[in-house]
Amino acid sequence: MNDTIVRMVLSNAEKWSQQPALMHKEQGTYRNITWQQLGEEIHRFGRALLALGTTPGARVAIIGPNSPRWAFVDLGSMACGAATVPVYHTEGQDAIVHILADSGSRTVFVHSARIGAELLHRRHELPELKQLVFLAPELSHPGILSLEEFLSGGDKIPPRQLESTLAAGKPRDLATLVYTSGTTGAPKGVMLSHANILSNIQDVASLFPIGPSDICLSFLPLSHVFERVDGYYFMLYRGVTIAYAESIEAVPVNLAEIHPTIMISVPRLYEKMFARIMERVLSGPWLRKQIFFGALKAGRSGAALRLAGKEPGAPLALLLKLADRAVFSKLRDHLGGQLRFFVSGGAPLSVDIAEFFLAAGIDIYEGYGLTESAGGITVNTPDARRLGTVGRPFASIEVRIAEDGEILLRGPVIFQGYWQRPEDTSAAFDDGWFKTGDNGEFDADGFLRIVDRKKDIIITASGENIAPQNIENHLKTDKFIANAMIYGDRKPYLTALLVPNLDNLEKFAREQKLDFLDHCDLVNHPQVLSLVRSRVDRLQKDMASFQRIKRFTLLAQDFSKEEITPTMKLKRQVVTDHYADILEGMYAAKDHGVHDSGFCQVENT
Repeated sequence: MNDTIVRMVLSNAEKWSQQPALMHKEQGTYRNITWQQLGEEIHRFGRALLALGTTPGARVAIIGPNSPRWAFVDLGSMACGAATVPVYHTEGQDAIVHILADSGSRTVFVHSARIGAELLHRRHELPELKQLVFLAPELSHPGILSLEEFLSGGDKIPPRQLESTLAAGKPRDLATLVYTSGTTGAPKGVMLSHANILSNIQDVASLFPIGPSDICLSFLPLSHVFERVDGYYFMLYRGVTIAYAESIEAVPVNLAEIHPTIMISVPRLYEKMFARIMERVLSGPWLRKQIFFGALKAGRSGAALRLAGKEPGAPLALLLKLADRAVFSKLRDHLGGQLRFFVSGGAPLSVDIAEFFLAAGIDIYEGYGLTESAGGITVNTPDARRLGTVGRPFASIEVRIAEDGEILLRGPVIFQGYWQRPEDTSAAFDDGWFKTGDNGEFDADGFLRIVDRKKDIIITASGENIAPQNIENHLKTDKFIANAMIYGDRKPYLTALLVPNLDNLEKFAREQKLDFLDHCDLVNHPQVLSLVRSRVDRLQKDMASFQRIKRFTLLAQDFSKEEITPTMKLKRQVVTDHYADILEGMYAAKDHGVHDSGFCQVENT
């Protein structure tokens, strides 16, 4: 029976034994791991975990970047009946210790000697911890098992012992504890069963025609439920080859090496791609710009017809063919040349950016989900999509909108509860419906549109309700604005913290022959502030007056890793607390005119 994740994967390993399951870079070259090899590694890691005393229900933590060994540990743990606890390797030490202590993880796999040594130093805070194990074969440290020592321990475990634990697994068993990213306070462990996850991926499988001929590039952290379920378990379910990027920075190079057909990401990647493309175009010669924007105009017309289910007439069809040959085919070549589609989730995707890629012949299917729903619960699909929405609900999911606008969910994907937090679990439900904390609305055709996080909605002093993410996403389409946070709850008008695209800003300053010593000088220069003000005014000219930013502060640095989640969402309260004086200062002037400024944080040395 394929009613647990690991049994499903092992069944597929028999079906597709000699086909590539995983790809990873080794000594400068991408190498394949076949399905048969994947099955063998699951058994090898599972037996080694049994040798450490791993029992059904135990928690096994993984701290490391995406890699084949991440999957071997994850699936090997499930073969033992254990639940895996993924931890972002970029987290601060306090957050890591909190997750390990709260989950009661018995065995912890680490990818770096530094993290391992720090955990040894704080072992007194982790009473359940029995063993640290290195993920990389070249690492060693006193008190931490090397990978070789760990794996050799499994030699004394007979294969039938692992087969017995594999057979005993049940769909309702805990598969994983996924800790929320902490935008709403201390991370809580979300309990997801095998049944929760399998129900989700079976829903997705009915919507997207993919299979063993496809390749998915994996670079979002596996600690996030979006990549974990949709970029990993779902791909294994359909026999798609998963290729691990070397790093987020190496994605452009890896695209050219592996030629993926599918990519899953958060909107920030698409925003950066869009910004790079537009900067390259705008810095080019006049003729190149004319060709590009002419092609884009034709592409947008063609995209509008595609969305309406119509075919272009002969004149437009010819223009589209020329535009594709001159412009868009080259853009797709930069993405590996074989890309069938992107999937976007984790945060709202700007309609402007979705339209741009669609015009270029690149589909981005936007969806919506949460950790508590084992990933996505709505998605746009090849057969049903509407830009500006997150698609229609999956077949097994019930979605309704509460009177106050909150999205409520019910169905087999909904989590079992928060780990050791019965009161929080009870508070998360209303008469059996899970309260998402997001506000949304359905259109006449059943497509869901996310308004914003319920708690993030800004209510101005005049009583206007404003969804800040929509405005922030619109601002980030400008080549001079890299990031933004809108502020103004209970205030007479909106203000913003703006993070500039410093590369583009420096280029502007050099072209204008502006004098500046560093980024602090740059963001405070009157001509720079005037430039950004003009860009902001242009972006918001069609907005209602209450949605417009009256004042902004231009920051000399991006938000820190403590101020954003690993999937690049703002931790609004953390940012608000950090910049409290700056934010409140924008309301200090007695008049309500423009008082834009720059801000540079000087570090103590």
